[in-house]
Amino acid sequence: MRLALLEVADLVVHYGKALALDGVSLSVAAGELVAVLGPNGAGKSTLLKAISRAVPSAGHIVFDGRPLDDMAPHLVVAAGICHCPEGRHLFAELTVRKNLELGAYLRRDKAAIARDLEHVHALFPVLRARGAQQAATLSGGEQQMVAIGRALMGRPKLLLLDEPSVGIAHRLKIAIFAAIRQIREAGTAILLVEQDARSALGVASRAYLLEHGQIVREGLSEAFIRDDRVRRVYLGV
Repeated sequence: MRLALLEVADLVVHYGKALALDGVSLSVAAGELVAVLGPNGAGKSTLLKAISRAVPSAGHIVFDGRPLDDMAPHLVVAAGICHCPEGRHLFAELTVRKNLELGAYLRRDKAAIARDLEHVHALFPVLRARGAQQAATLSGGEQQMVAIGRALMGRPKLLLLDEPSVGIAHRLKIAIFAAIRQIREAGTAILLVEQDARSALGVASRAYLLEHGQIVREGLSEAFIRDDRVRRVYLGV
């Protein structure tokens, strides 16, 4: 396997007395797309929040050779990890363009920021046309495109994607997963949390199955697709 860009070891997260993650370990190589599957409440979103340091944790997180355990969230972004959270969390009253530009708030390279904005528009052409609209006026799928685009404006080495297909029309889901594939092909590593196991396994090279806060299976996406239990519980076949 290629050298790991992200290494998570024995990660533990509590919410009060409730144990959300119990000794989770995983890795993502540079340029790799890895999926995390599992039912609601398994701890998938908590895993991404812990990696981006939005919630405290025990265990170890190493990114690009640097420990993240005691790092502030904005420094994690500066190190090269951008988190696109579940629910999108856009600035609803601001325009689409301003939401995208805010993704580059730590950057000062104006020419490169302009090029990255063009790249986002190439991935999601509708956002160019909607640039002057308030984000609140967009459909759910279009808002998800803005959220992904905003994360890309941080020029991440690793993109954390949390449930990008939730609550959006099938047509836009197809467009979003096509864009996810293009982002990975351009060299950005992706850790994808997704309820739609079929779509996730269609773009990921490897996957982890998270249940009750623990990794219960890991392997190549092809092996997950052939696994009888995964097919029955998560693929509906």
